[in-house]
Amino acid sequence: MCRLFGMHAGMDRAKATFWLLQAPNSLSLQSHYEPDGTGIGTFDARARAMVNKQPLTAWQDREFAAEARHLESTTFLAHVRYASTGGHTRVNTHPFDQDNRLFAHNGVLGGLAMLEERLDSLGTRELVLGQTDSERMFALVTAEIRLADGDIAVGISAAVNWIAQNLPVYSLNFILTTATDLWALRYPETHELYILERPPGPVADAEPLVAHSHRIRAHSQELATRRVVIVATEKMTAHPDWRPMEPGELLHVNQDLAIGSHLAFGQPPRRMIKLEQLGAAAAASQHPRVPA
Repeated sequence: MCRLFGMHAGMDRAKATFWLLQAPNSLSLQSHYEPDGTGIGTFDARARAMVNKQPLTAWQDREFAAEARHLESTTFLAHVRYASTGGHTRVNTHPFDQDNRLFAHNGVLGGLAMLEERLDSLGTRELVLGQTDSERMFALVTAEIRLADGDIAVGISAAVNWIAQNLPVYSLNFILTTATDLWALRYPETHELYILERPPGPVADAEPLVAHSHRIRAHSQELATRRVVIVATEKMTAHPDWRPMEPGELLHVNQDLAIGSHLAFGQPPRRMIKLEQLGAAAAASQHPRVPA
């Protein structure tokens, strides 16, 4: 299953070291769980989106791992891809960059021909460079944000409502970041998505941020004494304040780390897809199992 990780460090840029994709212990496990791409999205000092991604496992690319150790940003977005749609290419690897916003998705939606017609009518099909359902979904979100004069919440709501009414949906979980804000959606209840508001530790014995799951690890000494908000597919620390987002919950974290959320989508998609209805590749990509 794809893994999502989003982090907001507030108004001051912070450095976070990422170790992505620790190698599975055996070739047998690799054959079942080998990831199809890894990527990290950040923003530079001029608030320009920066994407570092490649279609291989990060542990196979020392240069990628070395670069990931020096990333600095106000917001961070990391993604591990298990392909369901589109080849194992860089252009199909998350995160995606549109209108200086970054987006990563965990799930599957169908009806891509209808979605492409919608993008044509809204003028954002040219933003789609690859073959994934995720990038097409992002292009719809981008189109609706443009129509809403840059209001991201309105744009997300319009795009997701249209998908929920018109397309087959398995899961639409995603994280969207700008240099100042982080947005996250869990919808419907298919996959979990967790949030942690991590307070700073006492200065005298402050501990660095150390967040890790089976697939994504992040470390930051700079965030030892600073508040941080994390959204992730799995609980990544032992902190007791992790909570699962509710199905249909849309979360927003602003540059002051104020958190707002509401139940934006109270009803499930009209055309829900079950796991057994997915094709073999899509079903494998959505299976929750992880290696020990």
